Amino acid sequence: MSKKRTIFILLAASSLLLLSVLLLKPVSRSENKKFKGYTAELFCQEVSSNTISLHYTLKDPASYGIENVPVSLGTVSTDTDSMCASVENALALLHSYDRGRLSRENGLTYDILEHHLNNLLKEAPYALYEEPLSPLTGTQSQLPVLLSEYRFYSADDCRDYLTLLTQIPEYFRSIIEFEYAKSNAGLFMASYNAEKLIEECRTFMQMGENNYLYSSFEERLKELDLPESEKTRLTEQNRNNIKDCVFPAYQELIDAVTELKDTGKNSCGLCYLPKGTEYYELTVKGQTGSSRTIPELRTLTLSQMSEDAAKVQEVLASISENGSGTSGIIDADTSLIPGSDPEKILTSLRKGLDNAFPESPNADVQIKYVQKSMEDYLSPAFYMIPAIDDAENNVIYINEGRMPDNLTLFTTLAHEGYPGHLYQTTYYAATDPDPLRSLLSFGGYTEGWATYSEMMSYYLAPLSDEQAALMQHNSSVILGLYALADMGIHYDGWTLLDTVAFFRDYGITDTGTIEEIYNLIIGDPGNYLKYYIGYVEFLELKKEAIKKWGDGFSQERFHKAVLETGPAPFDILKEYVLGTG
Repeated sequence: MSKKRTIFILLAASSLLLLSVLLLKPVSRSENKKFKGYTAELFCQEVSSNTISLHYTLKDPASYGIENVPVSLGTVSTDTDSMCASVENALALLHSYDRGRLSRENGLTYDILEHHLNNLLKEAPYALYEEPLSPLTGTQSQLPVLLSEYRFYSADDCRDYLTLLTQIPEYFRSIIEFEYAKSNAGLFMASYNAEKLIEECRTFMQMGENNYLYSSFEERLKELDLPESEKTRLTEQNRNNIKDCVFPAYQELIDAVTELKDTGKNSCGLCYLPKGTEYYELTVKGQTGSSRTIPELRTLTLSQMSEDAAKVQEVLASISENGSGTSGIIDADTSLIPGSDPEKILTSLRKGLDNAFPESPNADVQIKYVQKSMEDYLSPAFYMIPAIDDAENNVIYINEGRMPDNLTLFTTLAHEGYPGHLYQTTYYAATDPDPLRSLLSFGGYTEGWATYSEMMSYYLAPLSDEQAALMQHNSSVILGLYALADMGIHYDGWTLLDTVAFFRDYGITDTGTIEEIYNLIIGDPGNYLKYYIGYVEFLELKKEAIKKWGDGFSQERFHKAVLETGPAPFDILKEYVLGTG
C-alpha cells in the first residue's frame, strides 16, 4: 500500500471520528430548557385557538397559564397561502433549536413535531380537497356529540357553552363558504353523499324536544352548585339557543348543500380530480402514519391477507384431522360472552391484560348510548378522549343499532376500552408527556393500536382456540378488503361496478352493502386505511422486535415500548421502540 494511500485512509478515519463526535453532542440543559419553553408556548397558543379544543384538552387551563381566552368555535379557512406561511414560520422556529443537544424525550417531541409540520406544509395547497362534512366523522355528526359531552366544571363553563351555541350559525357559515369554494373549484362532494348529509341534518332537527342537547344540558347542570332559580334560567336559555341558533344553523346548512348538491364534477375516486392522485397519496400518509407508497401498501395488505387465509386453512385442516366437524367451530356460541353488560365486559377485558400488557392506571369509564334516531349516522362506538389533566374520567359511546350480537360488543369494547383507546390513552397520560404531544394526532397509531387490540380480544373472549383464530383472521381479511377497496377506488379509479365485482370475487354479494361501503369510502378517503394499515404496521413492528430482541422479547416488553413512545408516525415509532432513536 502506498504511503499516500495510507495517509488518505488515516485522514478519512479521522474525519469519520470527528463526524461521530460532532453527531454525538452532549445533551445541553439550557437547550432542553429553552425547547420545553418553546413547546409549552406553542401548546398554549394552539390549544387556545377554539374553546372546544381548549375545554376538551384541559380541565384547568389556568394551571397552564391560559386565562381570559375569548369564547370561539374557530373558523374554516380557504386561505392556503396564509396556511403555508404559518407552517413555514413554525418549521423555521423549530429548526432554530439544536436537535443534537436535546434529551431523548425532547428529541422525540422534536422529531414528531417536525414530521407533523412537514406534512402540513405538503397538504396546505390541497386545503379545498378536504371535506369537513364527511359521512360519520364530519362536523354535522361530531359537533352535537362534542357539545353534549362538554363538561360543566363550573358555572363559567356552562355560560361559555351557551355562548358557543350562539356562534354555531357563524361557524356553519364559514363551512358553507368553504363548500361554495370547493364547488367553484370543481371539488364538491358526490350528489349521493350530499343527499345523505341533508337527510342526516334533517333527522337531527326532527328530534325536536327529544334532542339530546336538551337532556344532556339538564344532566350536566345538576352537578353545579347553583340556586334553582338560576338553573331554571340557564335551562330556558339553553332551550332558546337551540331553537334560535342551532336548528337554524342546520337548516342553513341543508339549504346550502341542497343548492350545491348537483355541482360536483366527480362521483368517483380522488384520482379523477386534478392532482387527485397526489392528494390521495398525501392523505394516506397523514391518515396511516406509514411512509410506504400506495403500491407498497397494497403489497403489504395482500401479504397480510394471504397470511390470514393460510392461518384459517391451517386451523380448518387441524380440525379435520382431529375428526371434528367445522360447523360448531365456525358458529361461535356468543351466549358465552359475559352478557350484554358493557361494564362486565370491560372488567373481563381488563383482567385479560395480565402478563401481556403493562399494568393499567386506574380510570373511571361511563358508558353512554347513541340516541336511537341518530344510530344510522354515527359510528358503531366511539371513545371520548379526556382532558390531559383529567385522564381518569372517560366516556365510551355505544351505538346499539350497530351491535348485532354480544361478540361484536365484546370486540368493540376491546377496541374502545381495554386494551384499546381507553387503555392506550390513560397509560400514555400517566407517563407525563409533553402537553404538545396531545395536539399532534396520528390516526394510524391510535386506530391501528385499537384495531390490533380488537384482534387480540378474540383470544380473550370465552371462545375455543379454534373459534378465536378463525374469527380473528376472518375479521382481519375483511378489513384488508376494505383497505384494498379504498386504494382501488381512490388510486386506481374503481367505479361502483368495479367495487361490486371485487367484493364478489371474495364471496360478498350483497350489492346494497357494497354500495354503502363504496359511498363511505368516496366520502372519507383513507379512513379505512388508518385502521387496517395501522394495525398491520404494528404487526410488522412486532416481527422486527422479535427478530432484534430474540430471547429478550415478550409481549409486555413490546407493548410497553409502544405505549410509552406514544402516538407517532411509524418510522419514528420504530426508531424509538427498537432503541435506535
